[in-house]
Amino acid sequence: MSEPYRVVVIEDDLDVADYTKTVLEKRLGCVVIAISDPREARAAVERLKPDVVITDIEMPGMSGLELIEHVRDVQPGTPVIVMTAHVSIDYAVGALRNQANEFLTKPVSSADLVAHVTRLADAAREAWAAVPEKKVVLAIGAHPDDVEIGVGGILAAHRAAGDSVTILTLSRGNREGGIRTAWNEGSAAAAVIGATFMLEDTAAQQISSSEPTVGIIKRAIAELNPSVVYVHSRNDLHEDHRAVHDAAILASGGVSTVACYQGSSATVEFRPNRFISIDGYTDVKSKMLDCFPRTNDAAKYVHPDFALATSKYWSRYGQGDNCEPLEIIRDSAQV
Repeated sequence: MSEPYRVVVIEDDLDVADYTKTVLEKRLGCVVIAISDPREARAAVERLKPDVVITDIEMPGMSGLELIEHVRDVQPGTPVIVMTAHVSIDYAVGALRNQANEFLTKPVSSADLVAHVTRLADAAREAWAAVPEKKVVLAIGAHPDDVEIGVGGILAAHRAAGDSVTILTLSRGNREGGIRTAWNEGSAAAAVIGATFMLEDTAAQQISSSEPTVGIIKRAIAELNPSVVYVHSRNDLHEDHRAVHDAAILASGGVSTVACYQGSSATVEFRPNRFISIDGYTDVKSKMLDCFPRTNDAAKYVHPDFALATSKYWSRYGQGDNCEPLEIIRDSAQV
């Protein structure tokens, strides 16, 4: 048996509200929230996540046409039925311009009400089912700039798709100015794509493959519940990078997709088996890398020209002109 339709009814005429609610509950088995104050509509939509909203067009405090905008702000694509006792072409045109799905004149028969709600709810559910589920992404790096070098373009693509992205940097590295400098650089890079930035105050070369590193990553995973984790490859010269890899593998046992990126000190044993196109996101990756200084040994890796050349090289194995390579540890086809 399918899940009952969920309907929010906004109607200041209590008799009409009660009639609409009763018909939908008795005839269709709907779950219905009926409210008389349109100012409560946003909270009702957030709470119920309705398949259909039914609203009057003239109510104190807010018109039904204004209410449509509020509904769509909270839950884009929600079908809206506008009902009114006033037959007027102005109302009809206004309702259509504000993207109402139906404009009905009161009184509405129970058969018509049931038919319209069923049709719109079925269409909405079918449309929502076809939309790919948004992912929660956690990208883990040992030092500032590690994640951006390895998967900056991929993370930009995730954000463009509406996915949630968090960058977890486990140390302040060798930054002059310590934690403050590391925070300023990392948060600026994350802000370029609208990602969340998390920073741990660990000195360089003090990252462990056990505790406390495993615990830090476990807490982040418990808080975010990611469906995708990106982390350093084990095939890396830097002991911090290898330690973060080992710790992340231990901590991410319940994550459906785990993939390893090419860090600035990856070895020739780095063997990617997936190549993700970042066409359209190379400029964004360059802006992320511009947030980091080019005054240390890894300076060339954060230079946009070097990053672009690297992505062009890997595209020989993938599609498009620019790719970032990944070693897939665990896969649910979400990358």
